[in-house]
Amino acid sequence: MTRTISARRRARLAVGVTAGAALAIALPLAASAHVHVTPEDVAANGSTRIDFSFSHGCDGSPTTALVVDIPAEAQGATPVIDGAWTITTETGDAGIPTQITYTAVTPIPDAYAASAGMNVIFPASAEGESFAFPVTQQCETGEAPWTQIAEDGEDPHDLEYPAPVVLVGAAAADEHGGHEGDHASSDAADAETAASTTTAADPLPIWLSAGALVVAAIALVLAIARRRA
Repeated sequence: MTRTISARRRARLAVGVTAGAALAIALPLAASAHVHVTPEDVAANGSTRIDFSFSHGCDGSPTTALVVDIPAEAQGATPVIDGAWTITTETGDAGIPTQITYTAVTPIPDAYAASAGMNVIFPASAEGESFAFPVTQQCETGEAPWTQIAEDGEDPHDLEYPAPVVLVGAAAADEHGGHEGDHASSDAADAETAASTTTAADPLPIWLSAGALVVAAIALVLAIARRRA
């Protein structure tokens, strides 16, 4: 009788552990079942690269396109060329894109990750405000309209198809949009990174070469010793 109870307890424990593991896996998968934008914070009065990413299709169907609506407040939106997509734009009266469509060169299978990028510019007057980028994910079968925008007091996490949202932060330091400053800082950072990488990497080839010479010398000695034996 004792063995039977023990076996039942082990079975129940196994079921509980399995269910818990399934839940632990399901929760992050459910949370990732959106189209996300990164970064979620952009600088006002300057150009920022943002990417729209996903790792799912439409109920298992491969993704064929992402259609991104550009907020009217944006002063510019420039799509980033990527070999995975062909890109088309629709522009408004001011010549600023109002919608950018990324069409997959090859349909992206469900559970495969992909992203599409653009450079956006918001004016200094937009500082402190949030703007939605509604995205329609088109698939071989059906589509997912990530276009819902939370109302005042509504939790965006409660939405079934929330639109990606960016927050416009402080304006760039440079009075002309921060482009020159951004480029200078970026160039300086790249130069510093390259220098530090070169400095850190220089000893490695030397040690590898020395090690190879030592190994070769040992092999030569052993070969001579074997011949003499």
